[in-house]
Amino acid sequence: MANKKIGVVVGSLRKESFNKKIANFLIENAPDGYNLELIEIGHLALYNQDYDEGDSPASYHPFREQIKSVDGVIFVTPEYNRSVPGVLKNAIDVGSRPYGKNSWDGKPALVISSSIGNISGFGANHHLRQSLVFLNMPTLQQPEVYIPNCQELFDDQGKLNNADTADFLRNALRSFVDFMEKLSA
Repeated sequence: MANKKIGVVVGSLRKESFNKKIANFLIENAPDGYNLELIEIGHLALYNQDYDEGDSPASYHPFREQIKSVDGVIFVTPEYNRSVPGVLKNAIDVGSRPYGKNSWDGKPALVISSSIGNISGFGANHHLRQSLVFLNMPTLQQPEVYIPNCQELFDDQGKLNNADTADFLRNALRSFVDFMEKLSA
C-alpha cells in the first residue's frame, strides 16, 4: 500500500510558534504508512471574490493543488480573540473557492488548538469546526485536542519535552489515522 499523505496547516506565522512546534512533533511521529507534510499559508494573498472571475494571485493554484493532493488535513492553531487567526481563515477561504471547486471537500480533518493559558484555544477550536462543517470535512470528534500552557512544553531547540503531552498527541494522531481508515473503507 502506498503511503497516505496528511497535510498539516498551522494557523500561526510567528517564528517561534508553539503551534509550528506541535506540527513538527506530529510530522516527526507520523504513523507507518503515512507522511505528514506542512502546508504553508503565510504567502497567500487575501482572498477576494473578484479573483474567482479573473486572474487569481499566483499563490492560489499551487496551494489548492497541494490541498487536493492530501488524504486528510490536521489544523494546528492558536486562538486570536476567541476565534481562528485571520491567516488561517484566509487559507480556508482560498482553498474553498471559487464556489463549487472546494479543494477541502471530503478531506478528513483533525483540529488541534493550543494557548499559553488554561483555556487552550477552545474558542478557536470550535469556530474552526464550524467552518469545517460547511467545507464538508468530516472531523474527528474524540479525542478533542486542546493543549494548554504550551510555552512550558518545549526545550530550547523547540522539541516537545513533556512525556504526557507527547503520548497524548501520538494517541490523537493514531485516532485520526484510524478515523481516516474507517472513512476510506
